[in-house]
Parts: sequence; structure tokens; C-alpha cells
Amino acid sequence: MKTAPVVPARVERDANGTPLAPDFDDVYHPRHGALEQARHVFLAGNGLPARWRRRERFVVLETGFGLGNNFLAAWSAWREDAERCAHLHFISIESRPLVAAEFAALPRDPALAPLAAQLAAAWPPLTCNLHRLSFEAGRVQLLLAFGDVASWLPQIDATVDTFFLDGFAPAKNPDMWEPRLFKAMARIAAPEATAATWSAARAVRDGLRSAGFDSVGAAGSGGKRDITVARFAPRHTPRAIPRRRALVAPGRGERVVIVGGGLAGCAVAWALAEHGYKSLLFEHGSRIAGEGSGNAAGLFHGVVHRDDGRHARFNRAAALEARRQVAIAIAEHEVIGNTGGLLRLESRGVSVADMQATTARLGLPADYVRVVTPGQASALAGVAIGAPAWFYPGGGWVDPRGLARSFLERAEGRLDLRLGVEVAALRRDLDGRWRLLDPAGDELASTTTVVLANAGGALELLGASEWPIARQRGQVSAVAAPPLPAATMPRLPIAGSGYVLPPNGGRLWFGATSQEDDDSMAVRGEDHRENVARLGRLLANAPDIDLEPVDGRVSFRYSSIDRLPLVGAVPLSALGPELRAGLAAAPGSVRPEQPRFAPRVPGLFVFTALGSRGIGWSALGAQVLASAITGAPAPLEADLLDAIDPARFASRSFRRAGTTRIREAQRPEGAIAAGSMDT
Repeated sequence: MKTAPVVPARVERDANGTPLAPDFDDVYHPRHGALEQARHVFLAGNGLPARWRRRERFVVLETGFGLGNNFLAAWSAWREDAERCAHLHFISIESRPLVAAEFAALPRDPALAPLAAQLAAAWPPLTCNLHRLSFEAGRVQLLLAFGDVASWLPQIDATVDTFFLDGFAPAKNPDMWEPRLFKAMARIAAPEATAATWSAARAVRDGLRSAGFDSVGAAGSGGKRDITVARFAPRHTPRAIPRRRALVAPGRGERVVIVGGGLAGCAVAWALAEHGYKSLLFEHGSRIAGEGSGNAAGLFHGVVHRDDGRHARFNRAAALEARRQVAIAIAEHEVIGNTGGLLRLESRGVSVADMQATTARLGLPADYVRVVTPGQASALAGVAIGAPAWFYPGGGWVDPRGLARSFLERAEGRLDLRLGVEVAALRRDLDGRWRLLDPAGDELASTTTVVLANAGGALELLGASEWPIARQRGQVSAVAAPPLPAATMPRLPIAGSGYVLPPNGGRLWFGATSQEDDDSMAVRGEDHRENVARLGRLLANAPDIDLEPVDGRVSFRYSSIDRLPLVGAVPLSALGPELRAGLAAAPGSVRPEQPRFAPRVPGLFVFTALGSRGIGWSALGAQVLASAITGAPAPLEADLLDAIDPARFASRSFRRAGTTRIREAQRPEGAIAAGSMDT
């Protein structure tokens, strides 16, 4: 998906106070009120709330979020319905969203005002991302896509029960009503899905019919003669967009077994609990987050790349989700940390003007990232900085062990935690259940669904060999803060060629080294010297540090060759011969050019290779995994799901092999391959 700058909306009002969109020369809602329109057209027109009653999950997709009134009306109706669905998922696409301050200042119907205040408090920066906003302890989730509807609809990974078609009038905004968009809706529509819109235009009804919806007129309201309602009843079922859902969904009473109690595993337990699922978590250590996630503090932040490719977009989405969850951990679970901003120094010699040109071209808003001069960076950090920097207002730092604990506390009542338990092997029975065995071969648990979130241990349990993942040793250093000059103590975390955190627990933490093919657990003096040198490159007036009292910690982390995590269902090709023996290929393409087509192992998922970004990636990755297990809408667009899919390496190998075969076939007869000799 190619991103584009998100253009903020302009809202004006006519003489009657009705909100207008001058860019489209149309009203946001009719004069008789937004709530009346939402209830009559979009709720009643789609048979709500009756259609969601006693359902486990109900999914709404809206084209045109506008001022948010339809979402607020649906949320309000859900709260008031005693027989409501357990989980309401609302996906909405908006090309011209309001900035946070203007959204919060909108006048609201008194019936919606309390919910509108919650929505305004969660309002995200205007970046071209799929923003996951969670309410009602996860039972109401809003996936808010900022950008063009034609770009976003093919990227949505969901099965939709109801469509709210609320773009401006077709004559004013024809791009929102093109026939190809109705066809994109059909590819994600559930059987018997419904749609409703204020428009009664012939082109709208014809477009719906051509995509397989039976569309008819219905009575309007507030002086409007009629509206359009529709039901999905195609003569020929359209080819569905491949979904990364579980091939065998766990039963409501069955626990998902999670192996690994670091940040990844604890976050998965929380995400599953938000979706109403129970889990059993095995951790071989005596405490959670005791290994790769066990440093005293760590940082999180987004990324800026000139082309805004998949790496930058994934890291941006993950950082925005991390900020939300870290803020909850600090405010509600007494976790030490701060979400007040982070500086990442630009050490490649790029000028401030070039940095500013990049953010302007990408349209990145100031509440996501700002370019600052060395002087501005120094003022923000409270220490001398000698280079320009990217300032991430939503970045920060946190105690990763505390963050892991907060995830488990939020999963309370749906989690069984077992410490000091080693899972040594996996076996799949003939009935499709997974058995987890201890080192003696005794059964620890039996389940339909397993999540391997135990870093390198996941590869060992799978017998996997195809994933290009490297184990890295890292050492961080710490020195007592009080003896050091106050002018060398940063107020914000600073990253670049290394990092330094604000004093935490009376210590200044900085580092970190990165070494492959090094298994030493010893804290080494030469690594402290390297970290001190890194500190000197971050701070213009770095403190003189005596290495004798310097403390430190060594841990190991796993990173993939493309510097993105592995999140999702395990591809059949990744299994070692012992697990693969006798396991039939699950449904999937025999030509997996794209990861989404790869055959999968039923009920087996992996979440690993978080590298040094466990804090930043754990929350979003866990929600992606939970959506795959439960069938809920994915909180990432399709091409970013491909980017972190465990099958991506096999797909790349398949494509490379195909390219080689094509070149061989195109070589003139008798030609000699480069580098060979005719002997």
C-alpha cells in the first residue's frame, strides 16, 4: 500500500449550525440531527441492534467516519442493549479526519457526549495507518483508517457483517461511490451482510447490485423521502481476500496455551483476554520477563524513512499502540516509565532542511514526529546535544518487566500462569490436538491452539531451519546517578548510535552492545568501555565515568534478517521433519508467491524475533496474533501482515526460484551460464 499525506478536514457551519465540509460543498449530516440520521439510516437500516444480539462478535465497516457520530450511535446502542454481542468491532475509513483539538471541540448530542469525550481522549495523530482504539475493556474496538477509501478497502482483513456507506453525496464526492469499491466490499462481506446509506442515487443502487447486493429503497426521515438498504446475496460468490485466521478456532471454553513469559507471551495473554479467550502460559523461569525482556528499562519510538515503506509504517503503527498500552501500565498498574517523548539523533550527516523536507513530503504530523535542531534538542533533553534529531512526542521509556506484569494483570480471570515449567517438545495427535511435553516426556497440556512466544526456543520446538534469525548478545551499563553532574542527566530518553535513559532507580542506564556468535553471560569491562563511548556520541558534554563502579546486565535477543518480527500462523514449510511427518498440508496455495497464500499448520502460531524492540512491538504484535486466532478484524493492513508473516521468507525463496526458472527458460539454446565452462 502506498501511503499519502493525510489532509485534515475543514469544518464550517451554515446559518442553522449544521456542519459543512467546504472541500466537498456538502453537509456532514442533515439539519434534523446526526443522531437521528445514525439511528434511522445506519442502525435501523441495517436491522440493528437485533442482528448483533447474542452474537460473539459483530463487525461494522463504515466508509466515511466524518465527525464520528455513526460510531458513537452504534456504541451507545450496544451499551443500552441487554442482549448485545460480546464484542463490537467498528472499522471506519476517513480521508479527511479532524485534528485532535477540533475533534474534541465538536458540539455533541447530550446522549453521545460522554462517549464522544472518551473517543476524543483516544484520538490518534493523523498518520496514514490503521489506528486501533479500544473501549469497554476491549469489548468495543474501533479500527480507524486515515486515507483514501480506494486504497484502504482492499487492505482490510476482516469479515464484515454490516456496511455503513456514509460518504458525501455521489455528485459531490464521486470517488467514494465507484463500482470497484462495491466489489471490494463484496470480497470482505459475510454471508447475509447488510448495507445502508442516506443516498438514494441510481448509481449507488446499481453499484451495490453489480457487486451482489440486493438493494432497495426504504423510507427516509427528516424530510428525506427515501434511503437505500441492501443485503448481500450474490449469485456467484466472489473470491474472498485470504485471511490469516485460525484453521481450527479454539472453543470458547478451551484455553490457548502460550509458551514463553516475556513481553511477547504476556502481551498475547492480554490480547486474548480482550477478545474473551482464556490462556494457559508456561514460563520456564522463576519469574516473568526474566531474560530478553528483563532489563531495568527500555525505550520505544517510531521510525521515519524517506519512502515510508513497510518497515517505517509497521514501526509507526506499533509505536502508537505501544504508547497507548504503556500509558495504561503507568497510570493504572504502577509501572515506572514515561510517555512524554524521545529524541532520536540524526547521525548520518543529514541536514535539518532535508529532514524537514522528508516529514513535509510524507505529511507526518507534529504530534507523531518533529524535526529539531541541536539547540532545540538540547532544550528538550536538558543536556547538550550536538546533532539534529527526530523528536517523537509519543515515544518514551518503561520498565519492561512492569509492562509485562501489567499485561498479565489486565488478563486476570482469563489467565493461568505456570512458572518454572519447561516445555521440551510438541506433538500433534491424530485428533488434531497439540500435546505439550516436559523434558521427561510427560504431558503438560493438551489444546487445539498453541502460541510459541519463547524467542529462540520457538525455533527449537518447531525444528525450524528456514527462518533467517540471528541470536545477539547485548550488554547494557548502569552507573549511580547522584555523583554525576546534573547537567549530564537527560530528561528524555535519547537514541541514536546507542541510547541513554533518564535516571531510573538512582541509576543512569545506557548502551547497548550487539554481538553475534557470542554466548558469554559475563558482564565485561570492554563492553562497558564501548557503551561509555556510545554515551559520548549521544551527549555533547558526556560525564566522565569511572568504569570500576559501573554495573550492567547481559541478555540475548533474536532478530530476523529483515529486522521485523515473526507474527502469525506457522507455515507448513517451517516445521522440522519430526513434526511434519504425517501432517497433511492445511488449505493453502501450492504456489505461495505471497505469504497470505502459504499452507499453514492448524492451531500453531509463533511470535518471536522482536530483537531490541520488544517494548515497541509486543502490544501490536499480540493484537495481530489474537485476531488471527479468534477471527476478529486484523489491526494491520494486508501488506503489513505480509511483512511480518512467518511465511514471508519461504515466499521470497519461491519467487526467487521462479525468477531463476524464467531466466533459464528464456536463455537462448546453447547459451552458457555465466561463470561456467564448456569442458
